[in-house]
Amino acid sequence: MASFLQVGLIVLMLMFPQYIQSLAYPTVPATSLDPTDSAIETTISPFESGAVTTQYPPTTVVPITVPGTIGTIVTGLETEGRPSIQPFPTSFIAPPILLTGASSYITFTSPNSSRSISVVSTTILKTMSSQLPIGHGFGDLHKRGTTDCFQPVATGGLPRQISSRGDHPVPRLGITPQSNPVSTNKFYANLFLGAQGQGVWTHPYSVAWSKGGGNAKSWGLAVSHIDANQRANGPQNKALPGAPIQYFINPVGIQSIILSAVELGPPTSLTTNKLEAFSVNAVLSPQAGSSSSISFPLVQGMGCVTGIYNNLMPAVQSSVFFRTVTQVASPRAGVFKYRVTLEDSKNWLIYAVSSNGQDPHLQLVSNTQLQGLRGWSGVIQVAKNPSGSYGETLYDGSAGVYPNTAAVTGTVSGTTGTYRISWTKAGLTSLPLLMYALPHHVQSFDGVSSACKTSMQLQTTTKGIATAVVGNAWNLLELNLPTDMSFAPWTPKLRSRSTFSSAAANIIKQIANSEINQDYNAQTNLDSMYFSGKALAKFAMIIYTTHDLLHEPDLATQGLNELKGAFARFATNQQIYPLVYDTVWNGVVSVGSYVTGDSGLDFGNTYYNDHHFHYGYFIYTAAVIAYLDSNWLTLNKDWVNTLVRDAANPSLQDNMFTFSRMFDWFHGHSFAKGLFESADSKDEESSSEDAFFSYAIKMWGHVIGDASMEARGNLMLSIQARTLSDYFLLQSNNVNQPANFIGNKVTGIVRPSRVLFIYRRTWLTVLHSSSKTK
Repeated sequence: MASFLQVGLIVLMLMFPQYIQSLAYPTVPATSLDPTDSAIETTISPFESGAVTTQYPPTTVVPITVPGTIGTIVTGLETEGRPSIQPFPTSFIAPPILLTGASSYITFTSPNSSRSISVVSTTILKTMSSQLPIGHGFGDLHKRGTTDCFQPVATGGLPRQISSRGDHPVPRLGITPQSNPVSTNKFYANLFLGAQGQGVWTHPYSVAWSKGGGNAKSWGLAVSHIDANQRANGPQNKALPGAPIQYFINPVGIQSIILSAVELGPPTSLTTNKLEAFSVNAVLSPQAGSSSSISFPLVQGMGCVTGIYNNLMPAVQSSVFFRTVTQVASPRAGVFKYRVTLEDSKNWLIYAVSSNGQDPHLQLVSNTQLQGLRGWSGVIQVAKNPSGSYGETLYDGSAGVYPNTAAVTGTVSGTTGTYRISWTKAGLTSLPLLMYALPHHVQSFDGVSSACKTSMQLQTTTKGIATAVVGNAWNLLELNLPTDMSFAPWTPKLRSRSTFSSAAANIIKQIANSEINQDYNAQTNLDSMYFSGKALAKFAMIIYTTHDLLHEPDLATQGLNELKGAFARFATNQQIYPLVYDTVWNGVVSVGSYVTGDSGLDFGNTYYNDHHFHYGYFIYTAAVIAYLDSNWLTLNKDWVNTLVRDAANPSLQDNMFTFSRMFDWFHGHSFAKGLFESADSKDEESSSEDAFFSYAIKMWGHVIGDASMEARGNLMLSIQARTLSDYFLLQSNNVNQPANFIGNKVTGIVRPSRVLFIYRRTWLTVLHSSSKTK
């Protein structure tokens, strides 16, 4: 697997040497560069024109905007003393990258404000340019043979055989109406499910509505961060070498810091709005309909937890108890800063920015509560600081700005995939964001994003160590996409194999003769989309093998005709529990739970559980049938595309389905659990079927000629090969899961708060072996 993921950071430069060899040398004094010219080198001063040596504050943030440019950034800095934070050597070279409109940032710090910083230059080699539109996709890069991974599958209505209904058993609790569909499977679902009091993991923090609990008896939003030494371990499994622990669990309910208000009490209401793929806005109001509120933009990877106060008396609380609270010097005008130590000896920072410049005058009124001015409006941010003065300086550099939404864009060119996660900002938007990257992000960073890393890190609950990164976007590269993977057997090392010995062929032929003559209807006409799909996919694999590998077309045709008949039952929606379009949550679900009242029927398909597992088998089967009989597409393409749109809609242009229901582009793998409240939040228990779904959409995209879908499948497979190796399939050198756990070699279920090893039968796919829980 590891060979499938080796990262090189100079491939684009090697691919386009002709552009580098014909450089002109115009110079512009501004920090915003014209992206329309190709093959030019531009040297700018990142401060003011003509600046050579001057005095700057201890932390200096340099914005450089290069819209739509593919190129190399070369930065040189000289200082009287060695920079103490994120030092840049005299000749720092970042490999070629794609910059898409938003500014890139360079952050450095001199040891103190009396030091001089001499800016040598910032040089940008523009090897090629392209204007990039707002929205998903990197725009028109067809000159390079580049495919946008996020083009819509379709934007129209549903196939006629799928009816609609608006009586889903799970209500949209506290969700403010919005124009785009609400996701059912993202990290924040506990905010609108059940009692609304279970945790939400943004990594490295988690948050939960306190609802009067804990030592502080608060009704605000509790913020928690768990260090590795706080984990609890399960019993050892002495049957395995090294006797690894069977599970580990991170404690929940520790309310380190709570953002609340004096007015919040039992009538408090929790609502949500702007529910998107990477973010949600949670709102606490003293009572339903109140004009006063605290809004919390919750974004994956956020460096601070931010509360936006509107006409309330702030109460910053702690159920761990305050040991010391000290107001300290402001990092900039209008930002008020407090240094906090809790009774668990953990250090936190609080920043307050008033909407009118007014000091909130937070005062310690008890060991659980800081209290501010009545009727105050503004922003309060809290962050855990593991790095002393170094960490303070980093947080100071972004105090007052916060992310409120995010988007992913991506392209594939040959075997190279590039994707970008970018954030929109609010607050003091001239400042760069400080965000936390997971290990697989750091491994994939291009040169510029790598240069924005700091050495401040925080433990995550189940994803290793998160690294603080300064900047408004991350560029990530996957350089060995499995573009040569097709229907034939494939491995990362051997690649595709379509021949085998005569002895092997004879054995396979005997089995194929037996299995192709089985009763297709008996195995596929079931009350479960999951098990029906598995059976259909099994027959599809046998039929492909018979046709292409055994070269037995007559036997394959016999099986193909049977498979078409069995598949038609589902494509015409005549199965035991047909599919229906749910207008409440905007997705295609089984009617099974409507009919029986059993939320767990078919593993919760009606409740949006496991849709990538279930529908991946149908999509793969359809790809095989269409590969062997292209005429079959005419009647069946729209129905299969509907399954793709439900589980993996890639575009905001398709308003029938939410964006990327199952696959989480921040975590780099899918989360299975749907509309079920859970103290552990979302989980993923079958890495193999997750990868199989990506493989299915890759192959379906290939056979129907949807280049964007095929490219997206390839990119997802490459990302999954990395993340599954990092977090699920554990080699002996794995550093992301605890050393006393990796002896299990594979996880059973990964949730935000705990990881378990469960003995199950092994399920194999083209990419992975993983424990299976069904």
